[in-house]
Amino acid sequence: MSNQESRKTEVTHAVEPLRAHDFDGIQEFDNPMPNWWLALLIASIVFAFGYWAVMHRYVEESDPGKVLTAKMERASQEAARRAGVLSNPILWTMSRDATVVKAGKEVYLASCAPCHLPDLAGAIGPNLKDEIWIHGSQPLDILKVITEGVAVKGMPTWGPVLGRQKISEVAAFILSFHQPPATP
Repeated sequence: MSNQESRKTEVTHAVEPLRAHDFDGIQEFDNPMPNWWLALLIASIVFAFGYWAVMHRYVEESDPGKVLTAKMERASQEAARRAGVLSNPILWTMSRDATVVKAGKEVYLASCAPCHLPDLAGAIGPNLKDEIWIHGSQPLDILKVITEGVAVKGMPTWGPVLGRQKISEVAAFILSFHQPPATP
């Protein structure tokens, strides 16, 4: 019996239909895909389209690029603040951060309120809520006055006592009662 004849007998005994092609004497069955596999494939496709629609069409604030940009901006501001690199825009930004303002308020009430009153209205020291600035009108000027003090006016030097972070928090607390200048 030749190979051709034995293959024909094997083909006639096969229960499943064979595909029409042959490669080196190897033939494959024409089986349908299992139902569980097809269901998983269809569910994956539906999930992918749903995910795309929700994350990239309907929800703008969860755009990964925008979220990453916002996080990087906050991280760079925090790193600059911790490194001691302060500028007028950074101090204005800090004055809008609730956690920094809260920390600054605690330090202000403990150290500054006896002279400037808890509501910043001024008693022995000047009013800190009005628009009149005695020693400069920029946030860095406030920082300098708190750090170095004004001996002629009776303002103590708080730099060695409080440290840079607490002084910047107090400055942010004072600035939280004011509006930043309009940018051109």
